[in-house]
Amino acid sequence: MVLKIAIIDDHKLYREGVKRILEMEEGIEVVAEGEDGRDALKIDKVFKPDVIIMDINMPNMNGIKATDKLIENKSKSKTIILSFYDDEQYVTRVLQNGAAGYLIKDIGANRLIEAIRVVAGGGSYLDPKVTKNIIKEYRRLTELNSVRNYVSSQGFQRPLHILTRRECEVLQLLADGNSNTDISKILFISDKTVKNHVSSILRKIKVHDRTQAVLLAIKRGWVRIG
Repeated sequence: MVLKIAIIDDHKLYREGVKRILEMEEGIEVVAEGEDGRDALKIDKVFKPDVIIMDINMPNMNGIKATDKLIENKSKSKTIILSFYDDEQYVTRVLQNGAAGYLIKDIGANRLIEAIRVVAGGGSYLDPKVTKNIIKEYRRLTELNSVRNYVSSQGFQRPLHILTRRECEVLQLLADGNSNTDISKILFISDKTVKNHVSSILRKIKVHDRTQAVLLAIKRGWVRIG
């Protein structure tokens, strides 16, 4: 069985490069090319490709919108997003819109072909770089939820009328004796961001240093101690 592939990208040279790679592979045929999401929709109707390889940022209609439209049209074509972006927000969004794969544009030829075959067979495929970022974000959210759940289970009141939720979390971690570096690791944020949060906390509750902030928080029942 020959897999029919469509390549949608507004950069002609990149399209041609991908096409050359695929045409060297037995059992794969590039049946159409396009420059934007609107082309993808037309090509889907005419050529009915097994897999559509599509850029995320294109004029007129981007890859996210086009993927959404393909699903809405009940297309049987599988979509692989090929992008420069490895941010987990992009990945999550396109997967929610129905894409079956997400690859970074510097991916090697062998991995691209592997992804096409996996997706054409009904599976999903994520670039290892993307997977790493998703795992990192998952760990961050898990750590964050642990802090939130621990704080909320102790029966004390957080000063949400004064501080943001993130600042309340930082204040609790300060009360637990964590350094800025410790807090940055727990919340997966930079040391500079931690410093900014601490400065904001001091300003909002009108104290001069971290020790005073923690003492005031203990006195008012804003943090858990022990």
